Amino acid sequence: MTKFFLFLAFSFTSILSFSQTAEEIVATYIKNIGGSDKLKSITSVQMKASVDYGGMSIPIDMVSLRDGRSVMKITFQGQEMVQMAYDGKTAWGTSFMTMKPEKNDAEETENIKRSVGDFISPLINYKENGYSIELLPNETMEGVECFKIKLTKKPLMIDGKEVPNIEFYYIDKENFVPIVVETEIPSGEMKGNISQTVYSDYQEVDGVYFPFSMMQRLKDGEGQTIEFEKVVINQKFEDKIFLFPGE
Repeated sequence: MTKFFLFLAFSFTSILSFSQTAEEIVATYIKNIGGSDKLKSITSVQMKASVDYGGMSIPIDMVSLRDGRSVMKITFQGQEMVQMAYDGKTAWGTSFMTMKPEKNDAEETENIKRSVGDFISPLINYKENGYSIELLPNETMEGVECFKIKLTKKPLMIDGKEVPNIEFYYIDKENFVPIVVETEIPSGEMKGNISQTVYSDYQEVDGVYFPFSMMQRLKDGEGQTIEFEKVVINQKFEDKIFLFPGE
């Protein structure tokens, strides 16, 4: 009899663990990091960080607006430069060869336009953006048991053709926050490899939780870690910081 009840208890627990839908998991994630209303009230996010490069600490300043505009600046050997920016029409950055601002090509700009709705996280407004989600079997990632969510976004433009744009989110089953995001690199020398972004050290900023550590790597490889020192929300910025010089 005891074994029978133990079996029932285990079965019931298993049913509960598998009964959650992708939609419910994402809804819990949104609730846990601040809630839908709070997230919708955010108009801008500024993140100040540093990354180690050959023993040097490189300061990074990133600004993202809800309307899609963004800019990322780095300070290298005392010189500040825009590594990447998007002003709503033009995507651009500083060339490390010429040290002058250059516009991105048409495909790169189009792909940035297609991701404008990904403010803070693509999971937050996935329905409004026309994305779809699917719950896959659980996996252990970084030693943590995770829900695995497949997010299908708007296709990317690569060499004049649309290709699938899919991301896999590994969401910590205890805290309901993403700890790893995976995607296949669609072009370039690393085409076909799996890129992983690892998130950790979630901290609260004005009622919203942000990861203060982010590592970019190839799957199962070593990576580069960015440590965030400060996150500020709803600060106002002048339009000119996003614009291509001279425009």
